[in-house]
Amino acid sequence: MTNRDKLWTPGFLVLWQSQLVSTVGDAVYAIALGFWVLATTGSTALMGALMAASTLPGVLVSPFAGVLVDRSNKKRLMIAMDFIRGVAIVLLAAASLTGIIKIWMVFAAGIVLSVCGAVFTPGVQSSVPDIVPKSKISNANAAFSVVLTGASLIGNAGGGFLYQALGAPLLFLANGLSYLFSGVCLPFVKIPSVRHIEKPHFWKDMADGFTYMWRLKGLRLILVIAALINFFSFVAITLILPYCQFNPRLGAVAYGVLMACFMGGAVAGFTALSIFCFKPQHKMAVFIISNFSCYVFLIIAVNQPNLVVMDVLLVLAGAANAAMNVLMVSTVQASTPAALRGKVMSFMRMTTTGLTPFAMALAGVLGGFLPLRLIITGAFACGLLVSLPAYFSKPFRAFLSAEDLAEACLNAQKA
Repeated sequence: MTNRDKLWTPGFLVLWQSQLVSTVGDAVYAIALGFWVLATTGSTALMGALMAASTLPGVLVSPFAGVLVDRSNKKRLMIAMDFIRGVAIVLLAAASLTGIIKIWMVFAAGIVLSVCGAVFTPGVQSSVPDIVPKSKISNANAAFSVVLTGASLIGNAGGGFLYQALGAPLLFLANGLSYLFSGVCLPFVKIPSVRHIEKPHFWKDMADGFTYMWRLKGLRLILVIAALINFFSFVAITLILPYCQFNPRLGAVAYGVLMACFMGGAVAGFTALSIFCFKPQHKMAVFIISNFSCYVFLIIAVNQPNLVVMDVLLVLAGAANAAMNVLMVSTVQASTPAALRGKVMSFMRMTTTGLTPFAMALAGVLGGFLPLRLIITGAFACGLLVSLPAYFSKPFRAFLSAEDLAEACLNAQKA
């Protein structure tokens, strides 16, 4: 294997390592922040408002963030986002350590994290095809997904313990320093800059991105299906906690074990996908098998009484979900020209993340007058149903299985 075929080049390793540190910091910070707000105010409504403030601004700025990513030096932009987030959280930690912290400061920090994250995330996603060989894009996404899922697993498992042992101020400080660490590492990653002969007007640049997505039916289908899958999945996921809480045979401990099994399965799936590659002609079959099996495992798990069987099914569902996600994200990245990649990845993030609050709200409303198990089962079934058209779609199949996605997209645009 030549250096050009390697995934774990020094640049990719530095980027992966910096993301590992900052993402673990994020996961622990989120748990500590929730405990701190409840301990300080006793208000679940305020905690919910903080979660909204930490999500909604990023959703609103995502379309503009994508244009900014494509028009700027990506590396410098990502470094700036890391340092802004790091300074904001370090200042919050200092306020907490000195006892002058106020709730408005926490909200302000949440907004800063949300907006900077909306710029940083598509910056990283759009840079992946520039720093790894085309044949390794799926492996690179799987490697990054190991970081995200593993950090969530660590945060859920150890966040509460660390909060009790160290307290919120020190955990705030650790998260701020993790961002600064990431910002210091990024200069060592070689990310080529996209040279524009003549930069179009900002609004025209944004319109060009939407036009590109709309003209490619295969790409359009992937974005729509990803958004719908995420929506129905979050309806179900939101209600799993109360379902466990109100179920005498489950409870809070069982909920933690079930979530750990699902995320553990996802970590295992992402780890395997970071090593092994799928040939283009096999990608459609892998997508169908992983998508179908994921939802079947989830539906069976919710509707049977044995906790051990539920755990095994959730491990399998997590691994299948990993394969499905890696295939879709990698296809979008590989199919999009560098000059448009930030806009496309931002739009994908906006449509998937932007629907999450509505999914949570719908879950809460439905949970007020329908059996929780029925809603969870129905939501997972809807996730499978909205995926079925892709199984039989020629544009989707051709797009996912193309040997040379860039050439396929060029031909589709000409057609």
